[in-house]
Amino acid sequence: MAQIIDGKKISLEIKDEVKKEVETLAKKSINPCLAVILVGENPASLVYVRNKKKACEYVGIKSLSYELSSGTTEKELLDLIDSLNKNPECNGILVQLPLPKHINEDKVLLSISPEKDVDGFHPFNVGLLSIGNAVLKACTPAGCIELIKRSGIDISGKKCAVLGRSNIVGKPVSMLLTAENATVTLCHSKTKDIINETKNADIIIAAVGKPKFLKGDMISDGAVIIDVGINRMENGKLCGDVNFDECEKKASFITPVPGGVGPMTIAMLMKNCVLACKSQNKI
Repeated sequence: MAQIIDGKKISLEIKDEVKKEVETLAKKSINPCLAVILVGENPASLVYVRNKKKACEYVGIKSLSYELSSGTTEKELLDLIDSLNKNPECNGILVQLPLPKHINEDKVLLSISPEKDVDGFHPFNVGLLSIGNAVLKACTPAGCIELIKRSGIDISGKKCAVLGRSNIVGKPVSMLLTAENATVTLCHSKTKDIINETKNADIIIAAVGKPKFLKGDMISDGAVIIDVGINRMENGKLCGDVNFDECEKKASFITPVPGGVGPMTIAMLMKNCVLACKSQNKI
């Protein structure tokens, strides 16, 4: 039976570390500040934004909240981001996705100053990630790496299979694993014989958006399984991209859903906000 990787516990460790850093910065009269922008009333987005505010409060980061109506124009949103880019007291800018259909998401994300891009999505920061020089790394992929390392698992020299090639998880986590000296195979819908790739992997990161996609017969004994997926079943319960019951019997370590990768994303966001603040203050 696999050891369960407790994302709630590890995320709290990281938030407590961030809290101490915030207290140290406060002694120098430096106070990290995160601006969170929500357009519309998407129920899931409202929950995410509320959780981000709670995390800010816990670690001592000041949060600026902008809850805009769904009728907000693209220009109005871009003007707000421009004003936050120019505001020296604001260290990080986060625009909650998805945005209403009349607003171009790519245009909005590109408008955020790279040094305030705490989501790590700006092409400038993705470019730095690809050459191993990123300060602000995409939160969920960075959270996956922390889960593995803080569980005492050595990534160096391991064979890793990443399932899914999204710009938000798959591609950046592949680069982060490579930076840790892993040998990485990035699998996707056109990959031939995915089972061969997963069976030969020491570490598997599943981010395909398909409920229970990774099954027990697709992994080797002792594999480390990180499940990024979050899917709602017909019965209302959440499940990941991994068939947990099957894979738990063979894996050495596995993350649950919920309570695995999810809490790490917000913890890494808090960490990014402090890193952005320190960088902007030349610390």
